[in-house]
Amino acid sequence: MIKVLLAAVNAKYIHSNLGIYSLKAYAGEKLAQDGAEIEIEIGEYTINHQRERILRDIYERRPDIIGFSCYIWNISEICTLVEDLPKVLPNAVIWLGGPEVSYDAPAVLKKLPEAAGVMAGEGEKTFAELLKTYWTGTSKDGRKELNRDADLSEIPGLIWRDRKGEIRQNSARGPIDMDELPFAYKDLKDFENRIIYYESSRGCPFSCSYCLSSIDKSVRFRNLELVKRELDFFLERKVPQVKFVDRTFNCKKDHAMAIWEYIQEHDNGITNFHFEIAADILDEEEIRLLSRMRPGLVQLEIGVQTVNPKTIREIRRKMDLNRVKSVVDQINLGKNIHQHLDLIAGLPYEGLESFRESFDQVYRMRPQQLQLGFLKVLKGSYMEEEKDAYSLAFTGEPPYEVLSTRWLSFADVILLKRIEEMVEVYYNSSQFTCTIKALEKEFDGPFDLYQALAQWYQKQAAGENSQSRLTRFEYLFAFLEEKIPDKLEEYRDLMMTDLYLRENAKSRPSFARDQSSYKTAVRDFFIREEKERRYLQGYEGWDSKQMAKMAHLEVMRDGTGILFDYRNRDPLTKNAGIVRLEEFAVYG
Repeated sequence: MIKVLLAAVNAKYIHSNLGIYSLKAYAGEKLAQDGAEIEIEIGEYTINHQRERILRDIYERRPDIIGFSCYIWNISEICTLVEDLPKVLPNAVIWLGGPEVSYDAPAVLKKLPEAAGVMAGEGEKTFAELLKTYWTGTSKDGRKELNRDADLSEIPGLIWRDRKGEIRQNSARGPIDMDELPFAYKDLKDFENRIIYYESSRGCPFSCSYCLSSIDKSVRFRNLELVKRELDFFLERKVPQVKFVDRTFNCKKDHAMAIWEYIQEHDNGITNFHFEIAADILDEEEIRLLSRMRPGLVQLEIGVQTVNPKTIREIRRKMDLNRVKSVVDQINLGKNIHQHLDLIAGLPYEGLESFRESFDQVYRMRPQQLQLGFLKVLKGSYMEEEKDAYSLAFTGEPPYEVLSTRWLSFADVILLKRIEEMVEVYYNSSQFTCTIKALEKEFDGPFDLYQALAQWYQKQAAGENSQSRLTRFEYLFAFLEEKIPDKLEEYRDLMMTDLYLRENAKSRPSFARDQSSYKTAVRDFFIREEKERRYLQGYEGWDSKQMAKMAHLEVMRDGTGILFDYRNRDPLTKNAGIVRLEEFAVYG
């Protein structure tokens, strides 16, 4: 029996690696047909695991062959493991695959003499053929052994080291028929509290210069009947989220519509499906279908990246910005779909002023999340080829992130990093919605607001990632005290609304108004509500004291009461339902 370990070092525990599961499923099926006695195991780790712990786990599994899935976020960790593994498993054969090693495989093998080779490009067929070749070994004591002298020269997709140590490069592997791939998931016992990744297509029809997907123009789609059966597998098991990794999910309308119609018709009330789309090619029929989805059933990721026309042309991107705005607005009207819009800082012809305009325009589209990302100069991309023309400086180690360009200084990048942090805390968290919406009006534009916050945080040395939710409220109120002291009472109300919208907070911030004078009025309200059931629906069977614990009533500066109903939350934002009690001042 030959033992193989496919290892993934993921960025976070919640992530999983679809690639190694697909390799295992395909190779397992093909090798079983050939009667090959090869056991394939999966090992998933994270970059936060101690390196010694990963090394120990791999050692204790005693694999004959180890395959690593390599990306920009894990390649440094994997290189160290590859250097150390022969010290404890001297007979193990190490192979690498994935985008981070596919485009400069000879250089990777020169850097890592411990690795036997690289599987470049799509790996399912390559991996299966490699294992089959290794299987044709000799028998020792009735046990098959790895054929270490196997001739690998006829396997497309391999860059490998021969017996003399010379690096040889075979012909490229062509794209695989998506219908040949077996379903990657046999069970979900190892996926509790993790995102499930799924693909119904491969390739991308677009040519964005910063992306590796643009290299593969052969867009292929999985048979829809197969897709539907596999979606049933997830729906029946009520998995929390299925994330489609299709590069542009809606590039073929009938394919996208069929899948969206299916998940709408078979909605289990729990599972959420994530899709990366091009908004400007959505038509009215698709938008109408999306508008009928259960709130939370679907979320969309839309890469806008920039609104600068010159930049859009330079990065070989095709996008109708006005159509994007129109589509995002129409979807927002439905209040049922989470939209995640992306920007990339560091693109050619985009300096700080241009990026400010991109930020403001995309922000005003009101996505549920705005990702301010930074250019990664990926190996094999057109962007890497043009690095000198753009005076593009980027980190020498993964993730090869931009440091400066001809148009954007390193000081500008640092500022944008600080703004990114403020956007994550005060916008993307959705915990400060009322306050931020009002605060935007105090500045010339959204970018200026987050720049002011970033600069204030820097001055206060308050930008630690370990801040609690309550601390973030305290810092924001201190910012308001300094910047807008004449409207402090108005903002105090807005911040208390934001605080209780998300949860029935037991700890109150220092700026909260004293509610003790309303204690009797609040108690009497819940006693009346127990009898009348006027405002709180779904609390049948609960008495006034229980209702007072399950809901919250906050009295504002004008004596108005705001009732926060945590049993009836907004299905999209998860915020508490609220009722404004104009007459509550009379009770107080």
